[in-house]
Amino acid sequence: MSQNLVSLEVSEDTAKALDLAIGTLEAFSQSLLSLGTDERLRLARMGTKSEAFCREALVVLEQNQASLPANFDLAGFRQDMAAYDTLRPLVSRLEEVMRRFEDTQTALGSDVFTASLEGYAFMKLTGKHEGLEKLRSTLSTIRGGRTKRAQPPAVAG
Repeated sequence: MSQNLVSLEVSEDTAKALDLAIGTLEAFSQSLLSLGTDERLRLARMGTKSEAFCREALVVLEQNQASLPANFDLAGFRQDMAAYDTLRPLVSRLEEVMRRFEDTQTALGSDVFTASLEGYAFMKLTGKHEGLEKLRSTLSTIRGGRTKRAQPPAVAG
């Protein structure tokens, strides 16, 4: 096998531990929001610049509570900012973990696919055609949509 981007063996104990950890995250995430695409697109976003504005607004509003209408939920604002600050580093860590899982799965898939193609090519070269019909059929469905690149037209000189 000419390509081996990653070698990984996931023991049954490790798989069970990961499953339990994911179960814990899933249980916690039941209290979190799940937005649809349209909802996500309609929301006002707090970016880097607007975050500074929001933090300063909280300070100013806390200093001027008497000027706020009775129905302005300053405590809710404070609580949302605190929850946002708590979740930010956790989200960053989870995103990094997910990137590693996805990158590893992508590399493993590439290793497996490359080994499959190499093995298939080797079997064809050695004349061992027994059992290759199903592989050939499957491979043609994978590569069926591909076309060879057209050669650029010759330039007249």
